[in-house]
Amino acid sequence: MFIGKYYHRLETQNRISLPKKFREINETWIVTRGLDGCLFLFQPADFKSQLTEIANRSLTKKTNRDLVRIMTHEAVELTSDPAGRIHLPEYLTKLAHLTDDVVVVGSLHHLELWDLTIYHAYVDQLENQAEAIAEAVEL
Repeated sequence: MFIGKYYHRLETQNRISLPKKFREINETWIVTRGLDGCLFLFQPADFKSQLTEIANRSLTKKTNRDLVRIMTHEAVELTSDPAGRIHLPEYLTKLAHLTDDVVVVGSLHHLELWDLTIYHAYVDQLENQAEAIAEAVEL
């Protein structure tokens, strides 16, 4: 389970050091386009599980096919170096508008990588809707 929020810097050549808590779990990651302006970072088994769940839905629905495309077309497997850093592809850092300051967020089954400014703008907007979001979710 991934939880918590960590502030890091995007180093030269688009390298980022993962928080120690997360890099001890795994050396191999799948990074892909996320939703809401971030990148998703999965352990390979969790990525496969997510794709299996999506694939089990009808491919006759365009939204299901599109979600498969969103999750797979930009995905790449990464291995962390001995210092716990991963090298993000330039096209993904541009896609997520990652600059020097990056927020690494644990989101239950995956990590999210956000540009600091974009992350805080998004979370501020969420904060104003927290009660309505909680009320709308069916458990």
